[in-house]
Amino acid sequence: MRVFVTGATGFVGSAVVRELLSAGHQVLGLARSDAAADALLKAGATAHRGELADTASLAVGAQACDGVIHTAFHHDFSAHAAAAEMDRRAIKALACVLEGSGRPFVSTSVTMLLAHARPATEDTAVPTDSANPRAGAEALMMDAAGRGVRASVVRLPPSVHGAGDYGFVPALVAIARRKGFSAYIGEGANRWPAVHRLDAARLFRLALESALPGAHLHAVAEEGLALRTIAEAVGTGLGVPVRSISADEAPAHFEWLTRFVAADNPASSALTRSSLGWQPQEPELLADMRDGGYFA
Repeated sequence: MRVFVTGATGFVGSAVVRELLSAGHQVLGLARSDAAADALLKAGATAHRGELADTASLAVGAQACDGVIHTAFHHDFSAHAAAAEMDRRAIKALACVLEGSGRPFVSTSVTMLLAHARPATEDTAVPTDSANPRAGAEALMMDAAGRGVRASVVRLPPSVHGAGDYGFVPALVAIARRKGFSAYIGEGANRWPAVHRLDAARLFRLALESALPGAHLHAVAEEGLALRTIAEAVGTGLGVPVRSISADEAPAHFEWLTRFVAADNPASSALTRSSLGWQPQEPELLADMRDGGYFA
């Protein structure tokens, strides 16, 4: 297939591009700068100039292709509402082009805030009062599935790790380096699921090729690592002490990350594995933290 990929030069999207190309697909990648266009050309893809807010450019890219993978999202924690609205507009524009065609459309969501203190499964619906900025986008994808689009959603865990990671785990490392110790809240028994970005990219390809309309898929290799375990790995990697802090102390220590550090967000991928035959193959989070340059 010829596949239009948004976020094609991002942490996850660039891995998706390489995965698609290695499987024999062609890629048209959204590029908002000359540097992004050059990166896509070097990877073996074709660049389509535009940006997430330019819905007309998104429509042109989708129209030119046999399917779409949407990984772009503006990760600005100070303006989540605006980022979520931009995401919804992008999905509407892409779905409108694909409506009635039966072409595949794979979008991105997250497991975070999906469930608390129990494993979230693929059939777990996003709570109506959820603060998850992707909640509205998931609803739009399910609407598209009822309008002749082979629409599916891949939910990513809070830790998508690998070379070039700039997400939550590097943020924990930076805080521990700055504060002089690695912390967890209370007993640190709350859990984060995790996946290597190359395993996630493989799932996006499988979804494009064979996911059923309306499918929710979990890119989860590890169901839940205790935050204390992650904090201990950070402490070992930096050579700093590890200690528990109270919930009252957490905002001053973790700042914007507090809500995520406190979340108990285990997630299952059993249904995904059985439906698509997806099997994670890359290093798990703790090994990747130890050997993957997280403490350089």
